[in-house]
Amino acid sequence: MTREMLVHKRSIHIEWGDCDPLGIVYFPRYFEFFDACTNALFEHAGLPKQELLRKYEIAGIPLVDAHARFLVPSAFDDTVVVESAIAKWGTSSFAVEHRLYKGHVLAVEGFETRVWTVRAADVPRGIRGQAIPREVIERF
Repeated sequence: MTREMLVHKRSIHIEWGDCDPLGIVYFPRYFEFFDACTNALFEHAGLPKQELLRKYEIAGIPLVDAHARFLVPSAFDDTVVVESAIAKWGTSSFAVEHRLYKGHVLAVEGFETRVWTVRAADVPRGIRGQAIPREVIERF
């Protein structure tokens, strides 16, 4: 039996502050949208950030790679919808894909790789990857 992938949809209204002088979304803002959508995806799975930090004693799920494909610009006063899902699970890392739609048109594809990390005094910067608990993966 195949299992459906959990997808979270989030509506975002483009504000003036999201835009460059031409009135189109300034590209770094998309990465902020995607970061917020990853958090919303985990909340949708019943795993809000505070619970992740407390229950699993993790340092976080930092971003180690991000890129995007910009297909159609979005502008001030547009309302877009971002669909987010976990595309792939590794041992201690996972890939998130975001699809941002302007109406029915795919406008931007975003890709993130994140690592399940714990605090570690014996390594530089004090964090290291750790295996993602099976119960977390099963929620998606």
